[in-house]
Amino acid sequence: MSAVSLRLPDEISNRLQRLALATGRSKTFYMLEAIRDHLDDLEDLYLAERELEDVRTGRSQTMSLEAVMKQYGLEG
Repeated sequence: MSAVSLRLPDEISNRLQRLALATGRSKTFYMLEAIRDHLDDLEDLYLAERELEDVRTGRSQTMSLEAVMKQYGLEG
């Protein structure tokens, strides 16, 4: 595991400290969770932006929900 130095504003550091004390978890635990969650969100966003660009330029095709449901036998 790599070590990283991070300067936090006092408000965030204090909130993090209170949360860690209240839950018995470490500040590192919560920092890692926050970074993982945010990275997941960013990766999803960039993937969606790439896909949207592919659709707009014609490199990718779309299907209606009705067509997808029919293709997979999910018609109601």
